[in-house]
Amino acid sequence: MPLPARSPNLNAHAERWVRSIKEECLSQLILFGENSLRRVVSDFLEHFHQERNLQGTGNVLLFKVPATCEGAPSKAIRCRERLGGLLKYYGRVA
Repeated sequence: MPLPARSPNLNAHAERWVRSIKEECLSQLILFGENSLRRVVSDFLEHFHQERNLQGTGNVLLFKVPATCEGAPSKAIRCRERLGGLLKYYGRVA
């Protein structure tokens, strides 16, 4: 069912995603043109889907990064940074 015109608050999932990318990413960067915006949004999407814990799923990643090893506590922990360190993900070395 299509949403009525001029009613942005009716799609809560889209509104939450826009709020997330604004607060966590776009409000902290200075962008120069469309190409830099596209690169930032694609990096944020990869981080959002592969590296960000979601509270609604019990803090479990939706799409696990294949390079991490969850079951070995003796392995070293590495930090993966995106967008110059703005987005960080910590995981065990495989």
